[in-house]
Amino acid sequence: MLVKLLDLLVRHARWLKRVVLAAMAGLVIADLLSPAGYDRFVWESWGGGGALFGVLACLSLIGLAKALGLGLVYRREAYYDDELAPYRALEDAAEERSRSDLS
Repeated sequence: MLVKLLDLLVRHARWLKRVVLAAMAGLVIADLLSPAGYDRFVWESWGGGGALFGVLACLSLIGLAKALGLGLVYRREAYYDDELAPYRALEDAAEERSRSDLS
């Protein structure tokens, strides 16, 4: 049943995207029209300020995660080749000895 639902959503992705964007625009318009009861922060008094804050917070988290990934996780392509060089030299020496023993 879940597979059928997901397949239906994928087949109607363009329509679903338009509905979600219209709902988001409607919420921002409703926020512009209805006054807030009280504001703890400056951006809460702006129309659509919560949505703007959410988008900026999401983008900053994505940027932070990308920066941490680039700094801590990603390695150059030949990173492990440098560490394995001594072992490869030992393997090469062993192969040469086995070839000389066979001759």
